[in-house]
Amino acid sequence: MLNVRGLTKAYGKIVVADGIAFDLKVGECLGVIGPNGAGKSSLFNMLSGTAMPDSGGIFLAGQDVTRLPAHARARLGIARAFQIPQPFPSLSVLDNVRAAATFGAGMSKLQAREAAMAALDRTGLARVAHKPAGSLPLLDRKRLELAKAIASAPKLLLLDEVAGGLTEREVHQMVDLVGELKSAYAVIWIEHIAQALKAVSDRVMVLHFGRKLLEGTPQGVLESTVVQEIYMGIPTDAHPASA
Repeated sequence: MLNVRGLTKAYGKIVVADGIAFDLKVGECLGVIGPNGAGKSSLFNMLSGTAMPDSGGIFLAGQDVTRLPAHARARLGIARAFQIPQPFPSLSVLDNVRAAATFGAGMSKLQAREAAMAALDRTGLARVAHKPAGSLPLLDRKRLELAKAIASAPKLLLLDEVAGGLTEREVHQMVDLVGELKSAYAVIWIEHIAQALKAVSDRVMVLHFGRKLLEGTPQGVLESTVVQEIYMGIPTDAHPASA
């Protein structure tokens, strides 16, 4: 579904992507980790079209989308759920999701309502469909981000720290939801909560100063000396050598 080839991007002397390459299939979840400034958000910006790479290629279902603007990529099936939910607070939950289906996927009024209701059912928000979005607690606002994304008929879901700020119990609920959704999409999930990625991801990729440092199974990557030292700040001599 997604092929990323040699993606590079720099802002002056600051390199945020340095030859990043990976592939992703439908039904797969790729977790992405790295310290602040590693290039995680820049990667999502390039995939979604809010920033253009200096070189390299992005292919969605075989189509080159590298230079397409964000709205064109949304119509082709790239949807992003943001770390900090910013719904239209005075609109109902249903109308927020309808707006995503209408303008993100270009659906008709009837199609958008049907897609919105289906997305609310899948994310557990049908019970609050007619409440103002601004009245929702954080977990439901995060669910609303997911509902808006899946209502726009995506092929690729970009999840930006959708478990961030949640309680332990709420993180488990979010993990269950993402686990249920991933069978229908190709998913990339940036997340700082290691246990969440272990539970859902098929692979984890580590970014550091814009470079792909490591990619592999969640357990192998998260327990590696590289991650322990660079991502978690634990000296390598405190751990036995690992992959």
